[in-house]
Amino acid sequence: MDGKPVQLTAMIEREDDWFVATCPELDIVSQGETIESARSNLLEAVESFFEIASASEIKRRLKKDTYIMPLIPTVPDSKMTISK
Repeated sequence: MDGKPVQLTAMIEREDDWFVATCPELDIVSQGETIESARSNLLEAVESFFEIASASEIKRRLKKDTYIMPLIPTVPDSKMTISK
């Protein structure tokens, strides 16, 4: 693909036997059986979106101010359960 690279975010979470990857700046989601396949599938989905979407759709969906940072709430001991 020709064009200018942009830096976006991939958030990847395990859900059962799969990994779910989300690009919060565009609200695009994909999945894979491994972290790398989830990331790769998300990259493909995002690149496909940029190829297909109109400039106005990209402008509407692209969030320019997305911040990823730690959040450390206090959870009561009685609510914490660890399951394997």
